[in-house]
Amino acid sequence: MEERLKRCVALGKEAAKEGQVASYIPELKKGNPEDVGICIVDLQGKVYGAGEFKKNFTLQSITKVISLLLALEDRGAEEVFRHVHMEPTGDSFNSIMSFEVKNPTKPFNPMINAGAMVVSSLILGDSPEERIQRLLAFTDRLSGTPGHVIDERVYRSEKETGDRNRSLAYFMKSTGIMEGNTEEILDLYFMQCSILGNCQDIAAMGAVLASNGRHPFTGERILKKENARIVKTIMTTCGMYDASGEFAVSCGIPAKSGVGGGILGAVPGVLGVGTFGPALDRKGNSLAGIRMLEYLAHDMDLSIF
Repeated sequence: MEERLKRCVALGKEAAKEGQVASYIPELKKGNPEDVGICIVDLQGKVYGAGEFKKNFTLQSITKVISLLLALEDRGAEEVFRHVHMEPTGDSFNSIMSFEVKNPTKPFNPMINAGAMVVSSLILGDSPEERIQRLLAFTDRLSGTPGHVIDERVYRSEKETGDRNRSLAYFMKSTGIMEGNTEEILDLYFMQCSILGNCQDIAAMGAVLASNGRHPFTGERILKKENARIVKTIMTTCGMYDASGEFAVSCGIPAKSGVGGGILGAVPGVLGVGTFGPALDRKGNSLAGIRMLEYLAHDMDLSIF
């Protein structure tokens, strides 16, 4: 396995040469486009890693998986999907047009920004501080690693430059889609995206999903089986933004990307995988991560299709 993962890193480094780090969040510009890492956690709890798999980065949209799982555990599927659809979209993750023109009643799915903000507003708690602490504690449980924190510099950078997300949030508030204090929900969302983690953390999360809710390190049931199933399905159809269909064909692994460079993957009944490579393609997905996952999928016959 170690040699296979070293091969992945070599392929990922080559692919990363064609990408660029995210620039619309100023702090993310500081990422090193040459960083590449990968980690696998199998369902027996064995950990295999190569490259920069222990380097921390902000999880960004990978946290949409975490917040959706927590909202489902808090509220149940019927209530969550009363507020957000579960359908894929062919538009970008922060599109206003697709939301306002095509589907004005509620966001298409929890993996785009509008949907993720609605989901975050459903997490139980009396304040953004209580909700983010619950989200951090839940991240600890899913990853099997205590002490997750927010990168304050990235959080401030996102808050200062998040005009598109602010526009989406206030549009949803104006139409009655999103309830609660809009600025508090935005603050929670910006903090959520700024949670720090590494490849091993997200690989362990993927393994929890792959085992239908049981943690590979302890055997403890972390999630309801049905919630794990729902989230894996939405990851498959919506997790790679408007490249989700292409990724399903080329790789076939339920996955969720983030503009910090990470990708979380869950192969049902087999393993969880986490990749890191901040050089992105035009759709906001890690080029190194996609290349590594494609190689693994073919080399280990991991496609669910």
